[in-house]
Amino acid sequence: MSMFGAGRQNGGPPQSARTRRPNIRSASPGPSSGGNLFGSTATGAGKAPAAGYSQQPQHREREQYPLTQDQREEINEAFNLFDLNTDQKIDYHELRVAMKALGFDCPKTELTDILRRHGVLLSGQPPAAGTSPSNLYITSEAFMEIMSQKLSERDPMEEIERAFELFAGVGSGRQDGREAKISIEDLRRVAKELGESLEEEELQAMIEEFDMDNDGMISKEEFISICRGD
Repeated sequence: MSMFGAGRQNGGPPQSARTRRPNIRSASPGPSSGGNLFGSTATGAGKAPAAGYSQQPQHREREQYPLTQDQREEINEAFNLFDLNTDQKIDYHELRVAMKALGFDCPKTELTDILRRHGVLLSGQPPAAGTSPSNLYITSEAFMEIMSQKLSERDPMEEIERAFELFAGVGSGRQDGREAKISIEDLRRVAKELGESLEEEELQAMIEEFDMDNDGMISKEEFISICRGD
């Protein structure tokens, strides 16, 4: 799962023409099991290449990285979770939440553009020109192609830094201008948000394992080393 799946709702989605069956599954992705919260960082951020991305010129096209098997499985799981009719097609609403579960909170304009470029009719046939996005659907194959492209274009270092900010509570006013670091209180908060049931001893052990300077907290540099597997 991606811990960045949560985000603000986009207003005014087009209405689906398809009849839905009751959703007996969860309407949002469930938390992954396991005691290591650092395993819940952004998709593709686990092994960032050694190169320093911040030094690359902004105008250069971002290099793409091949997806791991875990990432492909995650894409399939997101599609299957929100394919409420189990017909291997998802409509606008299901596309929105499936992409959101993978960490992409896309605006309505982007979603409708995806449907126009990749969508098919409910019958599986190509649409006629001018077909409304509300009558188009994304197949599992198209969803894999779309998400593979989006995930492979992510900057791994950018994802790691964003994950650190979420762990450390950057932007919430909690850091008070001090150097941002991850405390045991931050781990406790993230564990609660992810639905992880961890004992205090487990949280403390995570801090101690990765706290290289023995200040009782995880610095940004230490967090990057964790995610890169240094």
